[in-house]
Amino acid sequence: MPSRRAATGHGPSGSAAPSRRRTATAPGGRHLGNGAARGGHPVLASIAVLLSLTLVSGLVFAGVQLLRLQSNFDTKPLNIGQGQDGLPADTNTDSMQILVLGTDNREGQDSNNSDVMMLVNMAADRSHVTVVSFPRDLLVALPACTDPESGMQYQAMDLAQLNGALGNGGPGCTVAAINELTGLSIDHFMMADFNAVKELSNTLGGVEVCVNQPVDDPLSGLNIPAGVSSIQGDQALAFLRTRHGFGNGGDEGRIKAQQSFLASMVRKVQGEGTLNNLPRLYSIADTVTKNLTVDEGLTDIPTLIAMAGRLKDVDLGNVAFVTVPVVPYELDPNRLVLDETAAQPLFDALVADQPIGVAAEEPEAPATETPGAETPAPEPTEPAIDPAAIPVTLLDGISGSASGRDAELAEYLLSEGFTQAIAGGLSESTTPGTQVFFTPGYDAMALQVAEALNIPASQVSASSVVSGVVVQVGSDFTKGNVMEDTGDLGGLTGQTAAQVTCQSAFGY
Repeated sequence: MPSRRAATGHGPSGSAAPSRRRTATAPGGRHLGNGAARGGHPVLASIAVLLSLTLVSGLVFAGVQLLRLQSNFDTKPLNIGQGQDGLPADTNTDSMQILVLGTDNREGQDSNNSDVMMLVNMAADRSHVTVVSFPRDLLVALPACTDPESGMQYQAMDLAQLNGALGNGGPGCTVAAINELTGLSIDHFMMADFNAVKELSNTLGGVEVCVNQPVDDPLSGLNIPAGVSSIQGDQALAFLRTRHGFGNGGDEGRIKAQQSFLASMVRKVQGEGTLNNLPRLYSIADTVTKNLTVDEGLTDIPTLIAMAGRLKDVDLGNVAFVTVPVVPYELDPNRLVLDETAAQPLFDALVADQPIGVAAEEPEAPATETPGAETPAPEPTEPAIDPAAIPVTLLDGISGSASGRDAELAEYLLSEGFTQAIAGGLSESTTPGTQVFFTPGYDAMALQVAEALNIPASQVSASSVVSGVVVQVGSDFTKGNVMEDTGDLGGLTGQTAAQVTCQSAFGY
């Protein structure tokens, strides 16, 4: 554990390790030429948000157009698993689950795999929405399914990739598999193809995304500079599809990028008043429904209208995007299996229609008292690492002229015992969201700094171009010594729609 600041290096914006006051320079680029753009179709991301927060809300006020939109849908059976009949949800009083599937179909080609799988849970009391991502490489038990068109029967399997369930008779088999996995009875599904995300992002006029380093990946076609970019069309598709562009080059990094994209889309839809712009809502609805396959229940007008009131006014901090807890499969590290201990509280929360943060809290054990005995005072908790041992630099990444936030927060951290905290001046690039970067190996230190400033863990990431711990203060942290709460994930991996995240390029 270092007691002095690490050797001079580069910060998240390419800055040399700062003096007490200096201006950071721009980051250097790095090509990701060895990444593949396999799989990963974020269509579901777009669709989940769309039908949850945008499409349905507009349809409430556009009945005539809704009748026209209804003819856009293709339909398939909801559940083709054996012995999985369930009662349909009451759209007015019950919680509702919608499974969103994305496939890599294009030019009429059929896909036997679902590259993206997200389960959207909408609370009965309209208080929260939870979107759970399932990695395509996740191994689970698959149920026996019967293809409703051919009559072909597929046998149950003890362990197989979840995304392969789509090939066992259609989306109804994926619904059956996730029902068995979670204990839920999914109410509806939406399946979208290759073109939907391109068309939707164009209709929305672009979606803002953030990357910590420049990305130029010819295999996926993604080419964006460091910082914030508004992307649409082919660039939006490349951002969501690239499998090796972000994080550790695997599926989990791709899911994180999709969650960030979706959260940004939700903020855009709410912030620009899209929900009250009927012509734009209809344009978005027309775009999406032409690229959707759904169960017959989702073509029902009353069902669509009933969904509108559930999500229109949900606070952004209560819209959570999380990844189901997984661990590497011991016989094949390129595959994943469920972390059952960590996943069960999530599934329990979904079944009980509870917010994930609340469900994760352990109930307090009842106090036991001995008559006449004094209650002992609680032992003070010591920080995991002595704050004085943590080298931390604050950079001002708020848009506009220098705000002085780096100096203000450095002063606060000094008062909290972080005696190596220094103000680094302006960052070369601005950012809408505060980010905490750390040298590999400094992860515990970075999380401790983030906790001291109440910065969400989703906004903490490793970087090979920083020295120690670097806090780049963004436009979401313009006042106060600690950030305002932006939602609780209950210890799960992901983010809320209120949290602004940046993606780290593969290899950083």
